[in-house]
Amino acid sequence: MERTENLIMQEDRWKPLKEMNLTDDFLFDVATAELENCKTIIELSTGLRLKSLKWKEGQKVIHNIPGKRGIRMDFVAESEDGRVFDVEMQNRKEGNIPKRTRFYQALMDAPMLKSGEKGFDKLKPLFIIVICDYDPYGMKKYCYTFESRCKEQPDLLLGDEVTKLFLSTKGENGDEVSKELVDFLHYITESNEHGLPEECDERLRRLHESIQEIKTSTSVEVEYMKMEERERLVKEEAIERGLREGRIRGREEGREEGREEGRKEGRIEGRKEGERIGEERLANLLMKLSKQNRQEDSIKALEDLEYRKKLYEEFGV
Repeated sequence: MERTENLIMQEDRWKPLKEMNLTDDFLFDVATAELENCKTIIELSTGLRLKSLKWKEGQKVIHNIPGKRGIRMDFVAESEDGRVFDVEMQNRKEGNIPKRTRFYQALMDAPMLKSGEKGFDKLKPLFIIVICDYDPYGMKKYCYTFESRCKEQPDLLLGDEVTKLFLSTKGENGDEVSKELVDFLHYITESNEHGLPEECDERLRRLHESIQEIKTSTSVEVEYMKMEERERLVKEEAIERGLREGRIRGREEGREEGREEGRKEGRIEGRKEGERIGEERLANLLMKLSKQNRQEDSIKALEDLEYRKKLYEEFGV
């Protein structure tokens, strides 16, 4: 049990709710349960001004055709004017994020059209926003914006109305982007009073107030503790199961290795015993032949195995 607890602690250090930042999944999920917080995050990420969001879904799951992979998104929202926003928080550099957004786009577009519907005009403008706590392209940019353009005529947009934004908390080009975006991305990594500039956008200040309410909420703290306990128990059970399976497999492998070693030793001992018996049998035959002065038969018995077998039968050796 002690070993299991050590393994769990090494894998994932527990962080108190008050020390969490928006890069932490739990705090981001709770914060984005509020529609106004979602609107603020979208506006500060994109620079857009939205009248309102008419719906929002947190931890939205989109299923693919049976047997194929689906997706789980942090939150998806639609604005009053029909624009759809998928916002993802990425705190670790893992997986192929560009191709992941390509897959997300495909599965988000598909449900927008009904079976048999003609044309594609009802596909809504789509924004996929990935907030990264690292630099996805290593160019020290706070924001990497991608739209489909004509290679031969760069100012010619494809017109598919899909925009992909990769935001980086590690950017250094503050003179090329808005102060609102820089302040927001810094606050993402230090979601407390120290991460809030004295002079900042009012929307960011309201987001901070909401975050502080969450961090001081007893009910949220209880829910977080329950979630941590559930995850700890699941991890503990998984590790214990792994250890049990490892011990069983180890014993089975040990037994098999023991059996194989025994078989090897048996074969070696068997060969040795067979050689000893064969030598004694041959020596006995040669002695009998010598007593009868059959020297030629002795020489032939040493050279010819078949002849030696006949002599064994003759003397009953």
